[in-house]
Amino acid sequence: MEEKLKDTAHLDLEDLASRRAEVYLTEQFKKLITEAEEHVTQIQPDDINLKDLDTLLLDVREPEEFASGYLRKENHLTIPRGKLEFVAIKKIFEKYGNDVPIVTYCFKGPRGLLAAYQLKKMGFTNVVNLEDGLLNWLGCGKSLKSYFGDITLAKNEK
Repeated sequence: MEEKLKDTAHLDLEDLASRRAEVYLTEQFKKLITEAEEHVTQIQPDDINLKDLDTLLLDVREPEEFASGYLRKENHLTIPRGKLEFVAIKKIFEKYGNDVPIVTYCFKGPRGLLAAYQLKKMGFTNVVNLEDGLLNWLGCGKSLKSYFGDITLAKNEK
């Protein structure tokens, strides 16, 4: 009898998302988000000009998330949130300085917001966050770049 292999990667990602959702509900996490919101300007998708290459786009998602799509190739960095403090000085400050305009983003918004706040604490002076992350971006009808071309959300027409 031949054994069938099942691709369960999507289940692993669902489990990860579920575990992350539990963290989002804790009081301490809510306090961190509230504090960051008091110090970081949040912008909307229409506030981002992808042709403005003077602005650094900083994706703080994990590498496997980045593979699903990003905003642009030029003047774009990917530094996962968990590694930000360790590599920001080398990858951002030494190349661009501390006053380069930076837009942080993640998938839903909180990691980008916390990253922007941390960058401000580290001395970067011109940092904003894409409010509600790539979900907001896609929800506004904008597309992401990927290895396969542009990606947009399909509208469910009834």
